[in-house]
Amino acid sequence: MDYRALNKATVKNKYHVPNTADLFDRLSKATYFTTLDLHSGYWQVRIVEGDKPKTACVTKYGSYEFLVMLFGLTNSPATFYNLMNDILYEYLDWFVMVYLNDIVVYSDSLKSYLKPIRVVFSRLRKYQLYVKKEKCELCCQYIMLFGEERQDTHRWEEGSSHP
Repeated sequence: MDYRALNKATVKNKYHVPNTADLFDRLSKATYFTTLDLHSGYWQVRIVEGDKPKTACVTKYGSYEFLVMLFGLTNSPATFYNLMNDILYEYLDWFVMVYLNDIVVYSDSLKSYLKPIRVVFSRLRKYQLYVKKEKCELCCQYIMLFGEERQDTHRWEEGSSHP
């Protein structure tokens, strides 16, 4: 689909992607981490009812309108990032951070680790956002972020005992 004309007419959202150095600083005192990767991130965001005609495409089988956000739209990354920040706003910088479609829940102790995880999962469930189970890592002492190697990540599979 070619959305160049729509993108040209769209008012651009100038939302900046967070600085990775700032994100690492926030995590510097944490010792337990969970990384959550949202499943088909953009496609979990519904198009506002009045904007659906803007996504219309005509095929030999008829005219179709998208119900979910597209990757090719100019404001898709910013819209998705704003959604994630809105959903988790009150917890950002306390025990959760968001980078595009990745969510990191962190804690300085195992004892204080469980409540934040429950809160984040509850919020995602409330807004019907789903994670890609095979790309999530729970209760890790080291994680990989932004392509940096992890030192020793413990993956907890279904059925395994919790530390």
